[in-house]
Amino acid sequence: MSDTLPALIAEALPQIDTDLLKSPSDAGHKPRILLLYGSLREQSYSRRAAEESARILRYLGCETKLFDPRGLPQPDDAEADHPKVAELRELAVWAEGMVWSSPERHGAMTGIMKSQIDWLPLSLQGGIRPTQGKTLAIMQVSGGSQSFNAVNQMRILGRWMRMITIPNQSSIPKAWLEFDDEGRLPAGSFYARVVDVMEELVKFTWLTRGRSDYLVDRYSERVESAEEVHKRVSLKDI
Repeated sequence: MSDTLPALIAEALPQIDTDLLKSPSDAGHKPRILLLYGSLREQSYSRRAAEESARILRYLGCETKLFDPRGLPQPDDAEADHPKVAELRELAVWAEGMVWSSPERHGAMTGIMKSQIDWLPLSLQGGIRPTQGKTLAIMQVSGGSQSFNAVNQMRILGRWMRMITIPNQSSIPKAWLEFDDEGRLPAGSFYARVVDVMEELVKFTWLTRGRSDYLVDRYSERVESAEEVHKRVSLKDI
């Protein structure tokens, strides 16, 4: 995947002022961003949107990884040690922020997108969600007119996963007309919005990294033992 950005006006996108945003206890490495997309089609526009986003994120100094959902079993149809499930969960732990990019299908995110989110563990080490306190950007592509059903659903899921879901979002209508023959999103309002979303994601990731444990620390969890938290969030008995 080429990292060239022919549609980007570089002078309009300065590098992030990390000295302004990062915490005194910052780990010092590049922000780690995991990108998920919700279609297995060869001409997957949600994947293309994620790939374009990854290029912008790398330009802004991030390390990125895209998860390929091919071969991921349905939730409850395999054990957590299934290779694809284990891969996804390891990436979720690795990441400090995520991008979720889904097509809208029948007025909702795709089952492929939802399956990936459903496989993210609700608890590790005493009931703490591995996603909590991490940043999230949401995007959707549509085959028809512009809609926001998928991003609205993903925003609810991000809140449920206790992620810091950034205010901005992207919705690309008639995606089959917007991406060129090489799978790139050319300059225009939709490309500019994707850049907006990625820039905001990087800023929020720098701002909250090293501070997220404090931001998501809750009274109700401090008065419970780790064992009680684990019992409350465990799905084994459901």
